[in-house]
Amino acid sequence: MSSDMVMTRRESVIETLLETFKGIEFPGDQFLQGSFEGCEPYDEIAAFKGKKDWRALDSAMLDAHYSALSFFSEAAFRFFFPAYLIADLRGELRTADPLFHLTGGFSVTSIDAPAGSPVTTLNTGGSTLLNPRRYGAIISADYARYRLSVFTREEARAIVAYLEYKRENDDHGINAPRIDAALNAFWLDRAANGPAQMDLRAHLRAESEFIAHLRRKSENKT
Repeated sequence: MSSDMVMTRRESVIETLLETFKGIEFPGDQFLQGSFEGCEPYDEIAAFKGKKDWRALDSAMLDAHYSALSFFSEAAFRFFFPAYLIADLRGELRTADPLFHLTGGFSVTSIDAPAGSPVTTLNTGGSTLLNPRRYGAIISADYARYRLSVFTREEARAIVAYLEYKRENDDHGINAPRIDAALNAFWLDRAANGPAQMDLRAHLRAESEFIAHLRRKSENKT
């Protein structure tokens, strides 16, 4: 693929992300933090308070707060994540790795840890148990599905476009296996069968109407 074709493809994916995520509502400062273990989550998330337009975020700021991707609430993750994806596509990230957060839970990574003889092999991701003492039988792929299910069908399609672009331009084949694993285990199905954006809007509208009905009913009684 020529450099011009790569650039055209990249800009097409960026435009898809911008268009798909443009209507996502800012969760509110009080709902940005998902992890409350230690002080690091608070410190990382604080940088995003009041940032109601993810499109205006500076790539250097995103890169400096790469850990926030692990500490965001689900709503904040959905709201801010496209900014990371676009910054990555533009080659403006040095530390943050949004690809990991889309693929890391679906394929097994093995590390040999010297712990005497023989060497102990440690596995993460995929069907590996997350932490049995804390999470029982939850495996890494279960948690990844839960975390990433925040995205609607349309948003998943935009993310699939990002993943396919990353795979197409993975010159050394380093990321292709985990991208394929994530696409096959989760993203392709999510892009085809996940709840649509209109489903979310209809649910919120029905919920709002129900609450308004209860409020009017309560006011009439008084």
